[in-house]
Amino acid sequence: MTQTRPPQKDAYDMILEAIDIGIYKPGDRLVESELAERFGVSRTPIREALQRLETQRLLERDGRSLIVASLDHNQMAELYVVRRELEGLAARLAARHATQEEIDVLRDMVAADNKLVNDPSALSRANRRFHVQIHLASHNRYLVQQLDLVHRTMALMATTSLAAQGRGEIAQSEHQGIVDAIAARDEDRAAQALKDHISIAFMTRLKQDADTRERH
Repeated sequence: MTQTRPPQKDAYDMILEAIDIGIYKPGDRLVESELAERFGVSRTPIREALQRLETQRLLERDGRSLIVASLDHNQMAELYVVRRELEGLAARLAARHATQEEIDVLRDMVAADNKLVNDPSALSRANRRFHVQIHLASHNRYLVQQLDLVHRTMALMATTSLAAQGRGEIAQSEHQGIVDAIAARDEDRAAQALKDHISIAFMTRLKQDADTRERH
């Protein structure tokens, strides 16, 4: 019997994941040869991946070099406005279309993630999985695509709002409220709960940025 190998990630996915988990941070320079060596692929797919990331504005030019892009205050505000509306729509559609199995998975995620509130990095990864699960439960492929782009751009933020003191516990409570509304098939409550969740995360991030500026 022939064994099938799991599909390998391509260069684009590997670079994007490295940015997402903070191996490469805003302002870091990306060098083709170093990336090829790190990921064990040839320079051609690396070059193509870098071009794609530059087109998506996740990378930007610094002279002849490509660096991980950063978001200024206005860009971050614009991103959160779009994210709030799209995430709210995803929750609304999830309340309408999610299967019982999808709702059960969301409940299990919240329960498991409650154990991560003192580990901002792990909770941040779990938070992304939770939100993606809601996107998928919306059963709208075009909305999922747009939210995927938004979440890729979120990777350009050097810190997570979940690192703020006490934010992990509060965010988890908000997640529970979102899931309860979806389970109750209350579309308006689900949408508003998720939009409020994003607004609070944005305010938390603004406070983090203000504190950083004050220290410097």
